Amino acid sequence: MVMGRCISRCLALLFFLSAASGALRAQEPRAAVPPPTMDASDLVVKSTLGASAEPDPSGTHTGGISDIAAAKAGSPTLGEVAAEVGHTKVAINMMWILLTGFLVFFMQAGFAMVETGFTRAKNAAHTMSMNLLIYPTATLAFWACGFALMFGGLGPLGTIGGFAGLSHEHGITVFGKTFGLFGSTGFFLSGATYHVAVFALFMFQTVFMDATATIPTGAMAERWKFKSFFIYGWFVGGFLYPIYGNWVWGGGWLSQLGSLLHLGHGHVDFAGSSVVHLAGGVMAFVGAWYIGPRIGKYNKDGSANVIPGHNIPMAVIGTLILRVC
Repeated sequence: MVMGRCISRCLALLFFLSAASGALRAQEPRAAVPPPTMDASDLVVKSTLGASAEPDPSGTHTGGISDIAAAKAGSPTLGEVAAEVGHTKVAINMMWILLTGFLVFFMQAGFAMVETGFTRAKNAAHTMSMNLLIYPTATLAFWACGFALMFGGLGPLGTIGGFAGLSHEHGITVFGKTFGLFGSTGFFLSGATYHVAVFALFMFQTVFMDATATIPTGAMAERWKFKSFFIYGWFVGGFLYPIYGNWVWGGGWLSQLGSLLHLGHGHVDFAGSSVVHLAGGVMAFVGAWYIGPRIGKYNKDGSANVIPGHNIPMAVIGTLILRVC
């Protein structure tokens, strides 16, 4: 106990002396240091020296003109510099798409743990299996036709290279105005849409589609069979979610209400408040209403029986995962 007090007091004294000496140094006048000069010849010479053996902990001298891909090493043209900047911009955007997509993908672990934790132990394997299998089931349908229906008429992908192959939107014309209904390019991600920008968009939108499809698995847990679950997964990933998603995110008629009918900015959805959460909630509500309550939940007089979950810690951890993601 005494030793601990001595150590803490010594540390406090050292901290005080360090702060005091720093304050005294800050008050001392410093002579102006002229900035280092460098001309083009220095850049060329340094670029040809290769790796430096000098330490650079701050990273201010790491990377330079020699890192730009050029026909003549160390002497890139203006066009080569511009191309390098463009590639770097697209690469950063691609990386950000991947990171955020992986984060949304991790929500599946949260859904699985929340839903399984609140079910009975005898149905834990069934509930966890649904959360696992919804991904391949719905993703295959989204890859085959869902993505094309949702984003086939989106237009140029300006932030990830400007690819303009997603350009065919089918719609109806009313009073001289065309309202988009669904796209028609990108089936199986083949043909003209076999492009890296389309792959990135597909990956990012797939995880949102799966989040939507996963919401009803908790609302109908312990009450539906795998056969019905597989049919549901194909239908949601291939048709239901993509059609509504096209109307909002794919350039469809809801997003056009502002430009066509001057109704504000049209239907604007940020981060899936309606495309993901509303759509998933409505499907969960309708499914739970149609299937009905679990056997034994209600008595003949209408009173409810408590059916506690078998693993509350698992449900809490899943909730925290969803909160972070």
